[in-house]
Amino acid sequence: MTKRGRPLSPAAGEVAAGRAGINDLVNVDLARWQFAFTSINHFLFVPVTIGLAILTALLQTAWHRGQRPEYLRLTRFFGTLLVINVAIGVVTGLVQEFQFGMNWSAYSRLVGNIFGAPLAMEGLLAFFLESTFLGLWLFGWDKLSRHVHLLTIWAVAVGSMLSAAFILAANSWMQHPVGYVINPRTRQPQLTDIWAVLTNPVFVWGYAHVMLASLVTGAAVMLAVSAWQLRRGGTPAVFARSARLALIVLVPTILFAMLVGSELGVIEGRYQPMKIAAAEAQWTTCQPCSFSIIQVGGGKQDKTPTQILAIPHLLSLLATNHWNGKVTGLTPLQNQYSRKFGPGSYVPNVFIQYWSMRVMAYAAGLMLLVAAWGLWLVRRQKLATSPLFLRAATWAAALPFLMNTAGWLLTESGRQPWAVQGLLLTRNAVSPTVSTTMIAVSLGVFVALYAVLALVDLLLMLRYARRELPGPRADGDRHDASDAGAADAPVPAVQY
Repeated sequence: MTKRGRPLSPAAGEVAAGRAGINDLVNVDLARWQFAFTSINHFLFVPVTIGLAILTALLQTAWHRGQRPEYLRLTRFFGTLLVINVAIGVVTGLVQEFQFGMNWSAYSRLVGNIFGAPLAMEGLLAFFLESTFLGLWLFGWDKLSRHVHLLTIWAVAVGSMLSAAFILAANSWMQHPVGYVINPRTRQPQLTDIWAVLTNPVFVWGYAHVMLASLVTGAAVMLAVSAWQLRRGGTPAVFARSARLALIVLVPTILFAMLVGSELGVIEGRYQPMKIAAAEAQWTTCQPCSFSIIQVGGGKQDKTPTQILAIPHLLSLLATNHWNGKVTGLTPLQNQYSRKFGPGSYVPNVFIQYWSMRVMAYAAGLMLLVAAWGLWLVRRQKLATSPLFLRAATWAAALPFLMNTAGWLLTESGRQPWAVQGLLLTRNAVSPTVSTTMIAVSLGVFVALYAVLALVDLLLMLRYARRELPGPRADGDRHDASDAGAADAPVPAVQY
């Protein structure tokens, strides 16, 4: 294997197929279910953290520039929701890294020296940056100057974005391994170029897509909370501002997320053609290729699905950026992989791929319509007086979570049966000494634990989102460098 991801060498192919059959299929399925369950639950919090951190920083910047007390009140209000989300998100995320040693030790032994590099960067740099400055922001209202305090919330936002960057760099290496060579003695991959990992095209486009999706999620949450407060008459002059900010962020970020997602599909079609073919249940090679709005059938046992409302040329555009682009079908790809890597099924779950793609796309389209509707009401100065829109905006907060979960399934399920594309099969990556009983019990414990954490997060978020907005103090909530540490300085947001 060369540094930049050209075709695998025979030695690398042998690594992928050399240990087949050492693990029970039940163990593999249970381990996959456990990792999928914990990852999906954790990923519910990550986009909210990133999005709300950026939006809270924007609110505090607006207050810093204009000294308008309503922006300070909104900063405290949404900063409280940010802190709650970070606290629960950290707890759910701790489990992820431990699973590599618990259920996926074979994976860790083979590629841990590569996969561990970006994870170490995330822990030593990004997480400490985010957590340290979050503490400074939270407890520094009456101790730091106004300028320094503003920098702390932006440091939190940067830290959250860096954390996601390093995690996605590691994940993208699994999708398209680059920057390594196979050691001829140990027959294990060794990292030779960390820069290749950090400039992996799958990472570059995937990271941009996740950042945009995070802004969409944070803005949708802010819009939903603002809309609920406006419906109940909670400080309309203030929450109308946060609703406008959310809408101004939502429309362009959704549009850019769609464009970047389309380009990401082209990149994945280049390096993971099986994933893209499965997303359309395309069993035969086509040129040009249509994209079906909906279909009947199309799973592994049904290679002739009935497409309904197929849009000509759209799949060619999404997969190749060309009007008459060619998309290789699942059947010829299966034959190609069997010749290259040995016998076995290399087709992912077609049902999950097909519907994940459409849930993500349709939810994004619906979110765009709601946001455009809101901007139209802002232009007509009727945002706060439209009960139908406010109700729709409140419930629309669920759409980004559907989008993010569907996108995660599309990305991760589409890589199967590979743990590392073309290098290590999932069935060869699990821990050989962990029993079925141990995985099943731990899965049950995680389901119960995450259910409690989800309930706690939901109740806390709803409780603080429904509370009265904290009002300005008698002195107008001024917070200048000259009066830092004064007794009348604003109290930390967590107290509200």
